[in-house]
Amino acid sequence: MAGRTKRGIVADWWWGVDRWFLAAFLTLLVGGLVLSFAASPPVADRIGVEPFHFVKRHAMFLVPSILVMLGASLLSPRGVRRVALVTLGAAIVLMMLTLFIGTEIKGSRRWIDFGPIGLQPSEFMKPSFVVICAWLFAEKARRPEIPGNLFAIILLLMVMGLLVAQPDLGQTILTVAAWGGLFFMSGMPWIWVGGLAGLAVSGFVVAYTVFPHVASRLDRFLTGEGDNYQTETAYQAIIHGGWLGQGPGEGTVKRLLPDSHTDFAFSVIAEEFGVVTCMALAAVFCFIVTRGLSVALSRRDVFSRLAISGLVFLFGFQSIINMAVNLQLMPAKGMTLPFISYGGSSMLAVALTAGFVLALTRREPQNRSQTDRLLARTYALQAQSA
Repeated sequence: MAGRTKRGIVADWWWGVDRWFLAAFLTLLVGGLVLSFAASPPVADRIGVEPFHFVKRHAMFLVPSILVMLGASLLSPRGVRRVALVTLGAAIVLMMLTLFIGTEIKGSRRWIDFGPIGLQPSEFMKPSFVVICAWLFAEKARRPEIPGNLFAIILLLMVMGLLVAQPDLGQTILTVAAWGGLFFMSGMPWIWVGGLAGLAVSGFVVAYTVFPHVASRLDRFLTGEGDNYQTETAYQAIIHGGWLGQGPGEGTVKRLLPDSHTDFAFSVIAEEFGVVTCMALAAVFCFIVTRGLSVALSRRDVFSRLAISGLVFLFGFQSIINMAVNLQLMPAKGMTLPFISYGGSSMLAVALTAGFVLALTRREPQNRSQTDRLLARTYALQAQSA
């Protein structure tokens, strides 16, 4: 174990990292792998591959995801900004290319193939977008002559345009929601908040009018008529599971869900492990968000405060949307449950989000507690007298 007086990178990281955050993220990562044994075999059987095909692929992405999270957690706040800027630039370029050379799936172009590997650039755009917008808002607060707010609005419109063009309305709503939380926390006047909220409502009305699939999903959700097969089946899986579930591998309704390993993994968890397990899982997500906001409010640095808040907003909103769709509280959005649902791009991008949170909440060596400093001084004196 690294000593308290040792000034290495790993030692400083270990004594400075928020271990509650680290434990929560690792719990979700490992839990996602375990739960994939329940959610993915029926899908594998349906498409004619060996039963644990998706489990193995989930495990394959688990190690890189942990490495991405731990690597990002070593960054300084300046390093987080730099990595976010490079990632955002690359993601925007790839999102543009996706519109022309991306793989079309169900009428949308969201994926771009690099040989046998498929990548969804919009997943990596989200955490880097939040960090850069937090930096722009912070710079505006620090130096009023810098038009940080204007640049953040322009960046939002650019990202929204690319997402709508794919089209990916679920990610658009998620990105706008996280940006709105940042905008509110940056201390903008209420007239600005109200005006942008009005624009968001107008955008939703336009989406309902322009995109037939958006209107169809909303109409089916409100009226209950039409093809609601997946959401209704997912809800039945939750009901079938009851409080304690049917037991590992004993779920039957899950076999009827085409996307049981991705968008509807929460329903599979409910059927096999029960509502109690789902409540515990939701509690972990809630803990991450509430602790993130609590730590953010204690930060004096405006950038760190906004970036931590924006990242946990992103994490929390995505979790809420996925669980709400499974519970038939929202129209289907095609949103994964962070670290739980199958998906390489999603896992790596959420790991980057978690790494940024760990980096920005890390206690720097000079900010250690008084007890740590006294212990370090005592060890130093003992070493000199020896």
